[in-house]
Amino acid sequence: MHGSATSLSASLSSWLLVLLCAVSGAYCLRRVRRAGSGAAAGEAVMAFGMALMAVPLALGGGWRAPLLGGVFCAAALHALWMLRHGLHHAHHLVGSLTMAHLALAPAAAGQGAAHAAHTAAGPAAASGPPLLTGALLLYYAGYVVLGGTRLIAAGGPAGGEVARARPGGEERAEFVRACRLTMGMGMLAMLLTM
Repeated sequence: MHGSATSLSASLSSWLLVLLCAVSGAYCLRRVRRAGSGAAAGEAVMAFGMALMAVPLALGGGWRAPLLGGVFCAAALHALWMLRHGLHHAHHLVGSLTMAHLALAPAAAGQGAAHAAHTAAGPAAASGPPLLTGALLLYYAGYVVLGGTRLIAAGGPAGGEVARARPGGEERAEFVRACRLTMGMGMLAMLLTM
């Protein structure tokens, strides 16, 4: 009984993450359609990929990890190419590499466990997250805290005056910040479940 309640709450939180990421992806697609922003297109790919990865069902067997890993490795190469236009694309590079890590690490760990069981000489599993996952957790924790403080600061009295001066302009900027913050929190949640 207790196990089923735990799996129900885990499933519910997974579906909420799917919903948040899908809504963020849809908003980013809307931004692409209106402004033709390449950054928004990258964010849409990231958000929909996160939504697909967060689906709690065991759909499709082993096709998801290689497919998503390939998509996000290609996105990382694109972000690496975009770095020539400015360092603000570095976050997209980190995000793409994180998603590739999230997609491919469980499959690699499963193969490593199977190999260790086969040879019966594998070392004991390390306690705690690997170094890369820990570094990514720190990065996204900082990103979420910084993004949250920027979003709160944008909603202050000065932000209200800007919104009155330029109707709609500040609201869109706040939506973009909220969308990025949502994806950062989703990435942090996905890393915590590794």
